[in-house]
Amino acid sequence: FERNKERYEFLKWGQQAFEKFNIIPPSIGIVHQVNLEYLAKVVMTENSLAYPDTVVGTDSHTTMINGLGIVGWGVGGIEAEAAMLGQPVYILTPEVLGVHLTGKLREGVTATDLVLTVTQRLRAAAVVDKFVEFFGEGVEVLSLPDRATLSNMCPEYGATIGFFPPDAETMRYLRLTGRDEAHVDLVESYLKAQGMFGIPRLGEVEYSDVLEINLGDIEPSIAGPKRPQDRIALSDVKEIFTELLTRPVAEDGFGVTAADTDNDGITHGSIVISAITSCTNTSNPSVMIGAGLLAKKAAEKGLRVRDHVKTSLAPGSRVVTEYLQNTGLLPYLEALGYNVVGYGCTTCIGNSGPLDDAVQEAIDAGNLVAASVLSGNRNFEARVHPEIKANFLMSPPLVVAYGLAGRIDIDFATEPIGHSDAGEAVYLKDIWPTRQEIAEMIGAAVDRQTFREMYEAIGNQAPEWEELAGATGVLYPWNERSTYVQHPPFFEGFAREPAPISDIIDARVLGIFGDSVTTDHISPAGAIAAASPAGAYLQEHGVEQRDFNTYGSRRGNDRVMSRGTFANRRVRNLMTPDVEGGYTVQHPEGTQTTIYEAALNYSENGIPTVIFAGQDYGMGSSRDWAAKGPKLLGVKAVVVESYERIHRSNLIGMGVLPLQFKAGENVQTLNLDGSEIISITGFADTLEPGQMATMKIVRANGEILTTELRIRIDSPVEVEYYKHGGILDYVIRNFLSA
Repeated sequence: FERNKERYEFLKWGQQAFEKFNIIPPSIGIVHQVNLEYLAKVVMTENSLAYPDTVVGTDSHTTMINGLGIVGWGVGGIEAEAAMLGQPVYILTPEVLGVHLTGKLREGVTATDLVLTVTQRLRAAAVVDKFVEFFGEGVEVLSLPDRATLSNMCPEYGATIGFFPPDAETMRYLRLTGRDEAHVDLVESYLKAQGMFGIPRLGEVEYSDVLEINLGDIEPSIAGPKRPQDRIALSDVKEIFTELLTRPVAEDGFGVTAADTDNDGITHGSIVISAITSCTNTSNPSVMIGAGLLAKKAAEKGLRVRDHVKTSLAPGSRVVTEYLQNTGLLPYLEALGYNVVGYGCTTCIGNSGPLDDAVQEAIDAGNLVAASVLSGNRNFEARVHPEIKANFLMSPPLVVAYGLAGRIDIDFATEPIGHSDAGEAVYLKDIWPTRQEIAEMIGAAVDRQTFREMYEAIGNQAPEWEELAGATGVLYPWNERSTYVQHPPFFEGFAREPAPISDIIDARVLGIFGDSVTTDHISPAGAIAAASPAGAYLQEHGVEQRDFNTYGSRRGNDRVMSRGTFANRRVRNLMTPDVEGGYTVQHPEGTQTTIYEAALNYSENGIPTVIFAGQDYGMGSSRDWAAKGPKLLGVKAVVVESYERIHRSNLIGMGVLPLQFKAGENVQTLNLDGSEIISITGFADTLEPGQMATMKIVRANGEILTTELRIRIDSPVEVEYYKHGGILDYVIRNFLSA
């Protein structure tokens, strides 16, 4: 509360300024889990009418609520702001992929193993911009929290939603979590009357396509070390990690020339963070109880987590802590170092905090490929921690198991996880809980009363919030000295009529990136480096490094966020192949500098800039600063092979032109190196959805090449947004003209 006081005061002001703005205080839980357990209605009622609950949220994992039978998805903050101002949310009618689930999970297999497999399969099936609906008899053997886990990771497999039709299990969960009995009855009656109740069987619904998954084929798995869709069977982890160590960086390896295999100290593959975190898994009692039981068995055998492993437990709601206490499992987790550090995203969003000094020094001295293990949903480069190169997603029980092992390159089938007090080798199978053990614990401790008591006492659980003073009045009193909240610059020079759009002439290339560039690469949310442009800004304004906080916490300050654009420690600009991080080459001088400094210099000289990249550009978080930041840096267009849904929308929402290479063309086939002068023409007077534009490339040697690009403005309303310079400009002009 002390560190984030300015932000919270701003929110407190908003609570009194806007009639329909309600706040769940800090320290209660993660928004998606609180929505699942408490806020969501499934069916809404107003003026004697009942209608389906829907939601759009400013986080891509809003889709978690699809597991409860509610249609909802993530949008950028820009689009959400427009929706709050009454603007409809437009989408193209999507294809619907049916995922036919059959069979049941085997003993020892968790919902996390299932979701990592589904993520791998669906990402390969290219489901971006599609709806996914799960159906078949296999759905009925999945608990509601299992379904929510599958829906939560919808952004990782790329779909717009991952929907489970509501059924008897949905009603059971609503009752379990303390919803009013009369309302649950209304929900069931309404859904049945509308023909929306129950899980379809094969052949009952016509889908655009069907993908088959047999739950009996799912095996224990983890995902990593750089992307959620890169699933690895647990039995293959040691072999694959060892191979990745020496694989060249250009082939997505780590490029280690001589792997150190000394397992007594910190070395390549040493686990330095082990975190039970994220609403993806902490919302699911089966894996949380499973982690507690594994910790109990491990502690009873005298096993301990290695000293170099930083451990944490961050439940997605206070209900989790309550049932872990009621089962007597929390003390065993605490004995291994998994203490409750808070109720929020923590390590999953990059708020892992600093490593122990000795650990950090060892990583730096040896340029080590250290590892983190977490029960989160994303493991993109430098997201968890800027110095940890290998990051793996897994179930909470496996997080504890790997924490005990202390290294990622272990074969659990043949190597002991540790040794008991008596010196006996202890294997993972010796401490892995059975499904029956987990079910008995859940039945005894997870009940309706626990949910009701926790959520009825929200106000009492955050006294610091109640005591916090906020400004009053309709207009917020901006403080020029604040380093957290600044008056945003997006409406400077605003006019009642939009300026005519124009072609992009003689632009310079600000960056060239490869495939799978995430919004974390474009606008990181984690720690701010002292040597970065944002770090320099904060120090110039009297902020000491220990108080830098994170990029995510400073999103209210455009001066920090513009400097943080492309500041990810692991982003690779192909214009600077010998250095990682937010650097580029400024032309025509040919000097290497930070992306921020180059953008500033180009802007001061009236030179527009463009970005080039490969496939899946903008995957990951629905982070609107990944569009706002480039906008403030003077980027006029982004040219890629393919986009992730939310980021493409965010670019249009900020008036940045999204363009796509023709099939068969890319940065490599066009032989771009960043020294070129780029002009994009042919759309200023005739812009319409999906039209082609002409790109002229003038190379440093004077050679000229032209090609066609597709403008990824996909609907008439997006044309209007772009013509107005962005969605909020469009909405405000509509208000003024009404």
